[in-house]
Amino acid sequence: MTSRPELQAEVLQPTGTLPDEVEAPANASTFLRRFRRNKVGVIALGVLVFLILVAVFAPWISPHEPNQGELSRALEGPSGEYWFGTDDLGRDVLSRLIHASRVSLLAAALATGVALLIGLPLGLISGYFGGWIDNVIMRFNDALMSFPALILAVVIVGLLGPSLTNAMLAIGIVYAPRIMRVVRGSALSVREEVYVLSAKATGCGAPRIIGRHVLPNILSPLVVQTTIMLGLAILSEAGLSFLGLGVQPPTASWGSILGRAFPYMSRTPTTVIVAGVTISVAVLAFNLLGDAFRDSLGRERRDQ
Repeated sequence: MTSRPELQAEVLQPTGTLPDEVEAPANASTFLRRFRRNKVGVIALGVLVFLILVAVFAPWISPHEPNQGELSRALEGPSGEYWFGTDDLGRDVLSRLIHASRVSLLAAALATGVALLIGLPLGLISGYFGGWIDNVIMRFNDALMSFPALILAVVIVGLLGPSLTNAMLAIGIVYAPRIMRVVRGSALSVREEVYVLSAKATGCGAPRIIGRHVLPNILSPLVVQTTIMLGLAILSEAGLSFLGLGVQPPTASWGSILGRAFPYMSRTPTTVIVAGVTISVAVLAFNLLGDAFRDSLGRERRDQ
C-alpha cells in the first residue's frame, strides 16, 4: 500500500519534471527573434516611436506657437509658411497637431492604466477562485459590456462633467471589462497547470500563487490586449473631444482639432484630412503592433 509521503511526492511531481520545464511563454531572446521577422510589426513600432518623439520634442519642433494666431489669416490653405494651413482662428494646424500628440498619447496611456487598474485584479480574482465570486464579477462585467462603449463613455462624462481627466476615467471604466475578460480566461487556464497545483499542495496561499505563478504566465495575452487597447483609447478620446466632451480649449487633441475643423470642411478640407489620417495611423499602428506581439509571444516548446 502506498504511504502518505510517497503519495504526496506523486502529487508534487506527477510527470517527473520540474515546473519550469513545462511549456512557458517565449523568453526575451525568442521574442526579439520572432518580432524582428515581423516586418509589419517593426514598421508599426517605428511609427509609434516617431509619434512619441514628436510628442516629447513638440515645443522644439513646432514651427509656430500652437495657441496664437491671426484672425486675418483664418482658414488659409497649405502654404510655405503654414504647411497644413490655418484653423478658424488663424492658428497653425501643423503646430497644433504636433502639440496635440502629447495630449492624445498621454490620454490613451492614462485611460489604459485605469482599465488595467480595474480589470486586472478583478479578472485574476474571478479566474482563480471561480464559483460564486466568478459569477458575481462576470455578471457585472456582462452588464457593462452590453452597452456600446462610446455611448457609455458619453453618459459617464455627462455625469462627471466635460474634461480630459473625466474623459480618460470614463474610457478606462468602459474598457475595463475587456481587460477583465481576457485576464479571467487566461487565469482559468493557468490555474489548472501542474506548477499551480503543486504550489497549492505545498500550502501556498492564494495571494502568493496569484502573484508568483498565475500573473507572470498570463502576461502575454495581457500585453497584446493592452497594446490594442491603447489604439482604442486614442479613438475613443478623439470621439469624445470631437463632441466637445474631452479636452477643453485652448488645449488641443487630435479629436478636438478634427471637431473644430469639421464645420469648415468644404472651405479648407486639409485640416480634417490631416487630423483624420493622424488618428487612423496611430490606431492602426497600435493594432498592428498588438498583432505582432501576439505572434511573437506565443508559447514556446521545450525543444526550441
